[in-house]
Amino acid sequence: MSDFTGFPLETQQFLRELRENNDREWFAANKARYDEYVKAPALQWVSAMGERLRRLDPDIVVDLRVNGSGALMRAARDTRFSKDKSPYKVNVAMMWWHGAGKKMRHPGFGMQITPDEAGLMAGMFHFHKPMLEAYRQAVVDDDLGEALLETVKAVEDAGYAISGRHYKSAPRGYDKDHQRVDWLKYNSFHAGTHDIPPSVIASPQLLEACFEHFAKLAPIHHWLVAVQQRFGGV
Repeated sequence: MSDFTGFPLETQQFLRELRENNDREWFAANKARYDEYVKAPALQWVSAMGERLRRLDPDIVVDLRVNGSGALMRAARDTRFSKDKSPYKVNVAMMWWHGAGKKMRHPGFGMQITPDEAGLMAGMFHFHKPMLEAYRQAVVDDDLGEALLETVKAVEDAGYAISGRHYKSAPRGYDKDHQRVDWLKYNSFHAGTHDIPPSVIASPQLLEACFEHFAKLAPIHHWLVAVQQRFGGV
């Protein structure tokens, strides 16, 4: 059993201050606070939540590396292609995923803590090209296509909204009159919640509260895992 008792209040306090002082000089001067109140508890959380998530998927990856390849996302922003040149993210984000290799190429569960709240998700935020084609094949597949509709119903009945629709029409080469044509218009597939308040983030109830959400969102994860097992897409 995990002994994780919640993030310290200083975690979100640091993020609020960073939001108001998003520059390299301030971050360097407060790096010790970041390490103590953000990175250290986040890694403890990754381990604790990962242990619990293995009840939903025994093969979930729990990677404690801090170089950007592990569960914990980098603090620094990639500003090369952004008009916003703020050097740091004002949230702390982490992922647990299924499959070897880069985390963003696999189904998984994610969490971010912002200065004001925390949010959770299950699924994939973006399909790279091989996964996009695997997803489309699954939509029109008899078995996985029906399983998709069952997945959507289970998640929506639990109170979540599916996101990821992007295209206005069916992709080239697919039947525009297919019974599941609307699902061919997605370039990602995920759902989640953004309403976890600071009082829960800083409490021992966080683990159970998040796991309850993840359990209800798990059908998305399992369906996407089945897609990759059947059609590839890594």
